[in-house]
Amino acid sequence: MNKYIKKFFGLALTGAMLFSLSVDAKAASVINGSYVKGDNENNPIVTQSYGADPGVMVYNDTVYVYTTNDTQEFAGNNKNTYAKINQLNCYSSKDMVNWTDHGAFNIAGRNGAAKWASNSWAPTVCWKRINGKDKFFLYFANNASSIGVLTADSPTGPWRDPVGHAFITKSTPNCNVEWLFDPAVLVDSDGTGYLYFGGGVPAGRDAHPQTARVIRLGNDMTSTVGQAAMIDAPYLFEDSGINKIGNTYYYSYCSNWNCRNGFRNATIQVMTSKNPMGPFTHQGEIMANPGSSFRGSDGNNHHQIFEFKGNYYMAYHTHTVESQVVRQNLGYRTTHIDRVNVSNGRISTVNQTLSGVPMNPSVDPYSWVQAETMFTQAGITCKGNGDGSAWVSDISNGDFTKVKGVKFSKGANAITATVQSSGNGSIEVREGNQSGKLLGTINISNTNGSFKDFTGNISSISGTKDICFVFRGTFAFDRWKAGEGSGSSQEPAPQPQPTEGNVNKNSTATIADGWYYLKNTNSQRYLTVEGDSAKAATNVIISKGTGVQGQKWYVENKGNGYITLKSGLGNFMLDVANGKDEDGANLQIYTAYGHDAQQFIVKNTKNSGVYTIGTKSSSETKYIDVYNHGKTDGTNVCQWSFYGNPNQEWIFEPVNGGSKNATKQESQPKQETKQEVKPETQPKQEQPKEEPKQETQPKEEQTKASGLEVSQSISSWGSGYNVSLKLTNNTGNSVNGWTLKLKKSEVKIDSSWNMSVKTEGDYYVITPVEWNKTIADGQSIEVGFQGSGSIGKTIYTEVK
Repeated sequence: MNKYIKKFFGLALTGAMLFSLSVDAKAASVINGSYVKGDNENNPIVTQSYGADPGVMVYNDTVYVYTTNDTQEFAGNNKNTYAKINQLNCYSSKDMVNWTDHGAFNIAGRNGAAKWASNSWAPTVCWKRINGKDKFFLYFANNASSIGVLTADSPTGPWRDPVGHAFITKSTPNCNVEWLFDPAVLVDSDGTGYLYFGGGVPAGRDAHPQTARVIRLGNDMTSTVGQAAMIDAPYLFEDSGINKIGNTYYYSYCSNWNCRNGFRNATIQVMTSKNPMGPFTHQGEIMANPGSSFRGSDGNNHHQIFEFKGNYYMAYHTHTVESQVVRQNLGYRTTHIDRVNVSNGRISTVNQTLSGVPMNPSVDPYSWVQAETMFTQAGITCKGNGDGSAWVSDISNGDFTKVKGVKFSKGANAITATVQSSGNGSIEVREGNQSGKLLGTINISNTNGSFKDFTGNISSISGTKDICFVFRGTFAFDRWKAGEGSGSSQEPAPQPQPTEGNVNKNSTATIADGWYYLKNTNSQRYLTVEGDSAKAATNVIISKGTGVQGQKWYVENKGNGYITLKSGLGNFMLDVANGKDEDGANLQIYTAYGHDAQQFIVKNTKNSGVYTIGTKSSSETKYIDVYNHGKTDGTNVCQWSFYGNPNQEWIFEPVNGGSKNATKQESQPKQETKQEVKPETQPKQEQPKEEPKQETQPKEEQTKASGLEVSQSISSWGSGYNVSLKLTNNTGNSVNGWTLKLKKSEVKIDSSWNMSVKTEGDYYVITPVEWNKTIADGQSIEVGFQGSGSIGKTIYTEVK
């Protein structure tokens, strides 16, 4: 959003312009074309993108907010038609002050998960434990014609279409209503799901449109049971909401524009029932139209009530940012959150504020903090891969991000930042705000297309502080953390250290590089990619040994005490979903990139040849774990706090003919006794049946790229575009090293992922990063970039 705002309005709205938005406005300003929140303003929750129709899910003490991506329509001075919107935004927070931007998810259209759909509006998301695993379900509106459903194994995707077509249509029993949109989902205490949706006002039926519906969902949450029931909501317009408080069900909605008899236009109304299918009884208005509190925010509303840490809150949208940056009401919304009071079964009127939720932020700077986690910003945007991983982008001189409540409980005299840059630049670390005390500077140099760590010394700091990162230069910013100073501006960040409470004090084992099966001692089952599926984000389970590719894992020592485990299915590694440091975080395979979520440490146990495997993303406090001590095929594998039971113990069984060259580590995270395990001396274990042929790690002398096939996927929004390029090896041999050329006359690369970029005359020359240099026969890798301007339906590619 912000770069477009700069383009059209930056000259007119520079400086620290102050605006009175409502009676409790403090110090909102427009800087570098962006809305910058005052120190006492927690609303709107984010300002770097427009997001409407908030749907909220609470999971693992984290609030996730999903919104319609209004930014897709925004070009500076045009009205929002909603017709182009086929993405959804996702933000998360543990304190509702600092929010992590997970980027936009491609939901509908050619590049989306639901290719049958044209649009994605008004999301609602829930989770449910099915067969011992938490599953996530996203319901969205395909304009007003139907409702879709997607599933994922994490709150941030990647999302998949389980049915391949619209989920709710006008052919669904008793669903032939004006508008099929604005879904809301409830998972009841007995595990039964219900979906609420609908809207529109038939001619002459203002007082009783009777267009709201509720339908029971099947146990899988992707099927329906019976027919939908009608909800007779007085003066209904749209925007279904549902909550269960105690034993009462609360259905809420937005009223229409022809209200009488004490009802007010475009307000949030509530009804109650003792049955999730109704009938519901009207109780009254619980929130006025936002236009009564925020200038320029007249219009229909959209909301969701949710519970977090024992209190209730309402998320809703306003035109707060648009009214101050664009200075017009063009239909671009941003999300607010305010407190909801519930007493004696009644919901009090919600006060709409800029101050928002009075929480106490406490950010831990000693573990990696995502750069896209912020309280406010100026000038930047956030871009992501569609799987929840994202970074701060579109950085220009003077842009900044601010994080509130950073708790330097151990003190600090250095900050490390992970950055991708094509030239020199710097990050100023300041206390308080963008012009506050300069604590230190992180100097940045060319990273040749990859993300690298840079460390800068800072003035000694302690206590809880607000930290502002001020950017000089043009680069992408991925994450940061605090540590001890090294005296160098480009030293790698210190490795995460175990925290007290869940430390495995056993010595570190050295496993030689090579192919292995990983056998769990408790179940006598093997670590297996579910369905033997060579797709990113595929789940990992245990199953009987069969020797399939999804049971083979290549151990590679990284030289820092950690290993990676590459799947026999191709360019994928064992991965902690989203790099979460929490019990139950899922294990999956994901595109190989070798960051913390894909690094593991192997520890000895009291039994020779038996090991536990810790995750680097948890600072070694959590270990690969077979869920709930399961012993049957299909039991899920996750990470869990270390306790050393057999469901956390593993045997490395060499694949027959695997590597014979064990490589000792020159250094380990700790000075410990190390036990080296070589494939040829590994204690003999029962091997999986149908033993496959020998496999070895790709070697440098393997065939150079010849005959690689390139397919392309282009997503354009008029002023910019994303291009994804898939390289497939059908040469009959492994390919080690490849080069791709693109015409500069056809594309302008602003940022890229999974590739290195340089210019050569009239061409961009694309080469691999270290981890995707080799493409096995029959396998594919994907690279991509984002550009500005216009682009054709196809682009010229030359690969060799």
